Amino acid sequence: MKKAELVFIPSPGAGHTVSAAEFANRLIARDARISVTILTMSSPFTTAASSTSTYPNPEPSVDVPRYISLPQVQLPPIKILQDSIEEYISTFAASHSHFVRNELISLQKSPEIPVYLVVDMFCTAFIDVANELGIPSYVFFTSGSAFLGLRLNLPDLYERTGIAKFIESEPEFEIPSFRNPVPASGFPGFAFNKSGYTSFMNHARKFQETKGIMVNTFAELEPYAIKSLTEISPNKVPVVYTIGPVLNLKGAAHKPCDQDIRARIMNWLDIQPESSVVYLCFGSVGSFEEEQVKEIAKGLNQSGQRFLWSLRKRITEGAIRPTDYTDEELKSVLPDDFRTFVAEGRGMVCGWAPQVEILAHKAIGSFVTHCGWNSTLESVWFGKPIVAWPLYAEQRVNAFELVKELGLAAAWLGYGTKPGDVVTANEVESAVRSVMDKDNPVRSKVKEISEVSRLTLLDGGSSFNSIGSFIKNIIPEEL
Repeated sequence: MKKAELVFIPSPGAGHTVSAAEFANRLIARDARISVTILTMSSPFTTAASSTSTYPNPEPSVDVPRYISLPQVQLPPIKILQDSIEEYISTFAASHSHFVRNELISLQKSPEIPVYLVVDMFCTAFIDVANELGIPSYVFFTSGSAFLGLRLNLPDLYERTGIAKFIESEPEFEIPSFRNPVPASGFPGFAFNKSGYTSFMNHARKFQETKGIMVNTFAELEPYAIKSLTEISPNKVPVVYTIGPVLNLKGAAHKPCDQDIRARIMNWLDIQPESSVVYLCFGSVGSFEEEQVKEIAKGLNQSGQRFLWSLRKRITEGAIRPTDYTDEELKSVLPDDFRTFVAEGRGMVCGWAPQVEILAHKAIGSFVTHCGWNSTLESVWFGKPIVAWPLYAEQRVNAFELVKELGLAAAWLGYGTKPGDVVTANEVESAVRSVMDKDNPVRSKVKEISEVSRLTLLDGGSSFNSIGSFIKNIIPEEL
């Protein structure tokens, strides 16, 4: 018999929706007394016709979450997007409050089954709705604990200084969740933008009204950051549950047009020596100008390393996401000697790529990544050392943590650069050589934490126990 109904509301981004759905599936599999409803909203950056499901498909033999699509709403004014993408997403999410309220009321039909709300980091406007209805709320935080600590520090920083943004001229900042001072170049763009800073600060204040924050990390990965959160005044930070790594290890469902590409990639990897290939991928919206593409190609060529490069074109007018190059376009972008290197079978350039399968392959020796948190956890899970190349969102914070705090990345490409700056071929070559060096201590460190990441989810592991504590909180033993 069901004893608790959890209502998840992820923000409309692949990194958020997939994690929420995967964690919901994990909770249902862990305790049959839990049922889950996931309220979804369409992306403000896609049309209904172009939207596709990004939710993982659970095994047919287990109970599954129920999905309810919220009605489409009018998009916020474009000026908000021009000022701050964080404020734009937050405003877009908040405009669904009326529909969220109706769904929560409909789910409160049985007094024997309490309802709990679990909101994404951008969806804290719904906490007011939950408070009005007497529904306890939680936050599902899809990034790491260090970044959570930074966000929770924003209201205090504002109260001390009265300044609603960080100052770019300052060389570095002391943040409680980081052992080392964080350089200005390690902060996301919102930190220096009044609208973005204010939006994130307001979200952090709403976090304080919840019963707990579930973070997609594990205790052994970020011990310093997690300890810093437990030492903050209990009046300001609710209980923090480390419940990760939450990963969809089956990967996203392949579209029929992707099957041939997948087969070509995996067949090529199958004939490469073990741990010999550098994998480069920069997320679903990561791309570079042609000048930077040429420098990457030159750097890979100079390194002499085998590589698999997921390369996407810059977003053009009217496009929603980066698109794949045609063969003819690649001929004009990639240098002749580089294409010869590829033709000889020592490298492969592709567009879309099945990342989870690639990282799991024995031929992959390292990962050049944008440092999105899901990609970071995947690299940790599969024990692949990183070259950090952050591009947007909180990725610079993640890169700083991976390089300076955790020792899981061998280099940070683009460190200290500004938009439009080009990372040189020599820098790419140096980073790739470094991460593929068998004597680099990063390699052994990643292998060690990879083994721990798997143990933490088993019975008695830190995340297994933390999830158990959350379940006991919503379903007391007497029930």
